[in-house]
Amino acid sequence: MTLTFSSDVLIVGGGLAGGWAAIAAAREGASVILVDKGYFGSSGVTATAGPGHWWCPPDPPEARREAIAQRNARAFGLADPEWMERIIDLTWRTLPTLAPYYRFSKDERGVTQFRGLRGPEYLRALRELSVDLGVRILDHSPALELMVDRDGAVVGANGFQRQAGRPWTVRAGAVVLATGGCAFRSHLLGSGNNTGDGMLMAAEVGGELSGMEFSSYYTIAPARSTMTRSMSYAFARYFDGDGHPLDIAPGPDLTRSLAAALLDGPVFCSLERTPQDVRDVMPQVQPNFMLPFDRWGIDPYTRKFEITLRGEGTVRGVGGIRVSDQECGVGVPGLFAAGDVASRELVAGATSGGGAQNSAWGLSSGQWAGAGAARFARRLPSSRRRDGVSKGRAGLRPLKTIGTLDLAAVQSAVKGEMLPYDKNVFRSGAKLGRSLEVLDDLWSQVRDHAGGAGADLVRSRETAALVAAGRWAYTAALARNESRGMHQRTDAPLTDPRLGRRITLRGIDRILIHPETGGQSREATA
Repeated sequence: MTLTFSSDVLIVGGGLAGGWAAIAAAREGASVILVDKGYFGSSGVTATAGPGHWWCPPDPPEARREAIAQRNARAFGLADPEWMERIIDLTWRTLPTLAPYYRFSKDERGVTQFRGLRGPEYLRALRELSVDLGVRILDHSPALELMVDRDGAVVGANGFQRQAGRPWTVRAGAVVLATGGCAFRSHLLGSGNNTGDGMLMAAEVGGELSGMEFSSYYTIAPARSTMTRSMSYAFARYFDGDGHPLDIAPGPDLTRSLAAALLDGPVFCSLERTPQDVRDVMPQVQPNFMLPFDRWGIDPYTRKFEITLRGEGTVRGVGGIRVSDQECGVGVPGLFAAGDVASRELVAGATSGGGAQNSAWGLSSGQWAGAGAARFARRLPSSRRRDGVSKGRAGLRPLKTIGTLDLAAVQSAVKGEMLPYDKNVFRSGAKLGRSLEVLDDLWSQVRDHAGGAGADLVRSRETAALVAAGRWAYTAALARNESRGMHQRTDAPLTDPRLGRRITLRGIDRILIHPETGGQSREATA
């Protein structure tokens, strides 16, 4: 039996952005339902982190202008200073409002420090505030697809409640997608639920994507660990398997240097140069950083340990759903996007939005999207909240028979194209083309044969989203025939001034590139 609900606003995703979206929509007077694939308050990458925020006081004004100028200078011409100003301002005004629910730390002078937060407590505070505002929460209830009315407006979503073992439907006046980025099953800490679902749902109802080529960000972690907390690595030295020092220094080329060394063999790290004051504060700033070392019985400040790189895809990459207005609408009536599922080019350009800028974006875009969705729903008569047409296809409703498609093998094949350093860090047109052929074939298999019932449908849908996200990422990377920011191509090592524009994609089977980059398109082989 299907669980059926109705609300003014439906929030899909319960991370940092989803939490702020629910709060903003409720503060606008809307009835709000939030559905999360996991448990709102502990799932997602923020819950495992120590997120800082882009924190700039309004006085003196020149300090904000300088902060924006510095960030914009690192964006390779693809960011928007006006959006940066809006993000800084909203973060400054609204983050302190969480104080009744979150114990902000104080410095040695007793001054409250709002910039840096403890992830688990941050998410718990967002949940508690949401509950107090009347938000209805459906945990362990992944969304599978959106619904649209006869005019093409989004009017709700369908999903599956894992613990109850039943499908659900929420009819809503507007929907906010806050499902996070796509990490391609890389074992990035906290990213287990980040499979690109929201991007696929948006594309199925006509939404566009932007910045997908900027998906080659990797983070250092101890080998055989998911602990991608990287603060201490600012002081690291690296060695090959024979103990010889490697000429690798912190900076913008760190990932490429480490990736090249890892392609040659194991790499080991020493943190012995970490200052004592940093060592002392680490348990408070990033309390889970030491956990793997404690389990292994080693002191990372006195012993070398093997490291790896974990791919972050679009999590600390940039790409996602293109927002088309200041309320984070996506150009489809009734649909909004917030956080990592949306493109962060507006604040990050061609470089990672990770860290302070990403947290401030999640907070700000969540509030804009939540409030915008509430206002959109308020303008609509309740009669519009009728049954809509379900728009999900791949992974839900196969074009052909449901066969013996091995979903685990498909996901492994996606990882084999999206995570290896020689394919995603050291890109070239030929490599991208070969990977796209593989991904196109995988898409054909998933589209034609993936499906199921109950919980199996969730896994099938995640598999479809992973393949789709990979195809979008490499389609955009192939179209950007240059090197810019984190997108580096060995066959086009220079930055082309003519390509200082965003690459926007639309479509699923047939992926079209926005006319501003020449009106190109590519046909899937499926």
